[in-house]
Amino acid sequence: MKAIQITHSQELNIIELETPQAPGKGEILLKLHYVGFCGSDINTFMGRNTMALDPVIPGHEIGAVIEAVGSDVPEGLKPGMVVTCNPYTNCGKCASCRNQRVNACQHNETLGVQRNGAMKEYIVMPWEKVIPAGLLTPKTCALVEPMSVGFHAVSRAQVTDIDVVMVIGCGMVGMGAVVRSTMRGATVIAADIDDDKLDLAKQMGASYTINTKKENVHQRLLEMTSGFGPDVVIEAVGSTPTYQMAVDEVAFTGRVVCIGYAKAEVSFQTKYFVQKELDIRGSRNAQPSDFRAVIHYLERQKTGGGNAPIDQLITKVIHPEEALDAMSWWNENPGKVFRILVQFA
Repeated sequence: MKAIQITHSQELNIIELETPQAPGKGEILLKLHYVGFCGSDINTFMGRNTMALDPVIPGHEIGAVIEAVGSDVPEGLKPGMVVTCNPYTNCGKCASCRNQRVNACQHNETLGVQRNGAMKEYIVMPWEKVIPAGLLTPKTCALVEPMSVGFHAVSRAQVTDIDVVMVIGCGMVGMGAVVRSTMRGATVIAADIDDDKLDLAKQMGASYTINTKKENVHQRLLEMTSGFGPDVVIEAVGSTPTYQMAVDEVAFTGRVVCIGYAKAEVSFQTKYFVQKELDIRGSRNAQPSDFRAVIHYLERQKTGGGNAPIDQLITKVIHPEEALDAMSWWNENPGKVFRILVQFA
């Protein structure tokens, strides 16, 4: 079978692997239809992802169909079903797992990062990690995992309908945070450096937008929040300026939730931690409930219960042979990409 492999910085090849045979006990054989390239993959491609194997088969944003099931798989999982996957492992023994926060397992290995991923024609998965996708198509399924990361950040922030939420960074994960905050009734301010992304964030539910490259962020936030600042700031970029912006701009007694991995050390005015009595929280991956919530949201869009332009979240659909050119183009145009999907089926 055909697979995509990133060998080291800016080198990507199509390789041939042996096609998996019949799945074993508790396993499911999936035929991959679409797999999304994400931010961790572009960082791996550029040699910036220190957590990734070298070489590695990338990919953990999955839209697939069940090909075959092994023994001891629940009857509800049948060949022909459209599914996505939870790409994280959990050891069951660490402090996170003991506290039922398996998404933050100390020993997690994410598909396409710490272990080989799904950028290939077939993959075998434990049945517990296979998630039925209801009415969704395999193409839409490839959007579920990145949106679920944004959904989880909103849960970490304990967002309610009385909150003003600022989301810094309107890529796929940030867009998930915009959507989930809006669903909870919050007033959402989307912040980014790209006007096209901000326009789409508005269509996805944001009440206000700020181009942080062109506007005075502090002044605009004071105007939008009656001088208080946002109750919640969700950082979905992973850079020194955006981390500092989150702490500087959040309201007194506000909550800051950090999703992005900064590539360098970040220094803060720590007096704000105390003076504002801030809650600063990390947010890693997503819980199974976040996956279900995203699927429910996307199903409602499909059945006419919403009018969000979901198709605009897919920037390109490519074939495996086009992956090298697509990743090079993404690196040259970082602000113009939501998701690039690789079509295998």
